[in-house]
Amino acid sequence: MKGPKTKGLVYSTDTGRTCPGCGHPVKQCCCRQKSLQQGDSVVRVSRQTKGRKGSGVCLITGLPLDEAELKKLAKELKKKCGSGGTVKNGVIEIQGDHREVLVDALIKLGFTP
Repeated sequence: MKGPKTKGLVYSTDTGRTCPGCGHPVKQCCCRQKSLQQGDSVVRVSRQTKGRKGSGVCLITGLPLDEAELKKLAKELKKKCGSGGTVKNGVIEIQGDHREVLVDALIKLGFTP
């Protein structure tokens, strides 16, 4: 009976989890395709104040874009809203409560919020 083959190191106390394909730490994996899309292509626009001392931000999650495209989209959305924002861990954060404006802009760009 043949079972799954495991190659090399899976976990190291120095670096944490390692990729079985290339042996690098998972965060620095070079064998995974960069074209893997994050999210489930259902875009979610929400408002959050937790951890922000009462000032709210709009969070846009589920976008099937890579980091460079997310930054480009965030810049465009910040211009539409006239406010600041950032991209953190694949989530676009726009300062203030602009959910309606963001949903309209995302629909025009072809996403399904």
